[in-house]
Order: sequence, then structure tokens, then C-alpha cells
Amino acid sequence: MRRLRSTTIGEIKMHDVVALMQDVRTKHFESRQALLLRRGQIGTVVMTYQDGACEVEFADRDGRAFAILPLRPDQLMVLHDTPDFAVA
Repeated sequence: MRRLRSTTIGEIKMHDVVALMQDVRTKHFESRQALLLRRGQIGTVVMTYQDGACEVEFADRDGRAFAILPLRPDQLMVLHDTPDFAVA
């Protein structure tokens, strides 16, 4: 299993696995067919920008990308698969 990096609030890094916080309308990046990405849809950050925005790739279970779009940090939640150690 791939280990995800810990992320501070508001900081999203390359290769972070993220989930949408709201529905987003977009188009399939090859066919241009209209898509509705639902809240909770999981994607991977493939580019980050200085203003905090990032490009996120959304793919099917076989790894075939169907959407790549720019999103603001407030539209995303970073997902974690390992706990951080708490300071006592």
C-alpha cells in the first residue's frame, strides 16, 4: 500500500490522494463528453500552483484517466491511509 504524506491544513502536495468536497461539472478530457464528478470522488494531485490551486486527475478503477482539472484547495480534502503519532 502506498504511504501518503502528512499534510498540514490548506497544504496540498503533488501525488496527494484527494476527495472532492462538492459536486463539480467537467468534461471527459478526451471525448469532451459532459461529466458530473460527485462529492467524495477520489483523484490524485498531478500539479500544484503557487496560489494553492492544483490539477487533479480522476481515473477509473483500471487507472484510465477520465478527467484532469484545476481545483482550489477549499474544493478538496486530502485523504490519509496512515495515522500521525500524537504528542502526549
